Amino acid sequence: MQEKANGPAGVTRWVLNASDGVLRCERHLLTGLMGLLIVLVMLNVVTRYGGIPLYWVDEASVYCVVWLTFVGASAMTRLRMDFAVTLLTDKLGAAAARIFKLTAGGGVLVFGLAMLWMCWIWMDPVGIARAGFDAKEFAGTSFNFLYTERTQTLNWPTWLLQTILPIFAFTLSLHAAANLVEDLGWQPKRRHAGFPVSDAEAVVN
Repeated sequence: MQEKANGPAGVTRWVLNASDGVLRCERHLLTGLMGLLIVLVMLNVVTRYGGIPLYWVDEASVYCVVWLTFVGASAMTRLRMDFAVTLLTDKLGAAAARIFKLTAGGGVLVFGLAMLWMCWIWMDPVGIARAGFDAKEFAGTSFNFLYTERTQTLNWPTWLLQTILPIFAFTLSLHAAANLVEDLGWQPKRRHAGFPVSDAEAVVN
């Protein structure tokens, strides 16, 4: 029998649906990034062995790993596979353990929202828009050189690669909110297609 929703059903269902949609995108993105990383590593090995190393491959591999880390961390949060120390909660009763679980989930949500706000201040989209998207003018008035910096070998705009930070902050916040919706009993917990293991307990079992 399906658990009855105790909260505003429309909003909570939308949160879960949005989180599930993001999770599906993250799954495809992780697959693509893993494939790209394998290609880059193999290309690096072949070119170095052939005596014609491509130095940009090293930098591309680093950024690929960075994106993999943040996308994977976001997905693991929704799958409830993030790290947890249960030494204390294992000794508590069900009610106290639930309070600790909700507090931890709320802490993740607060962290995600705070990070999203910090990224907004740091990247200052309003400021760069007011400068007519002129990076040099924006840097001269705000002393924020984010939009003038470029990577060393790829010569790509640094801000473009660093967009993973606000993306991660948003997806982390959304997944944390979805977990809280389930933990509060407002919606039944969902299983996630495409992920053979959808929580940490399944790994143990």
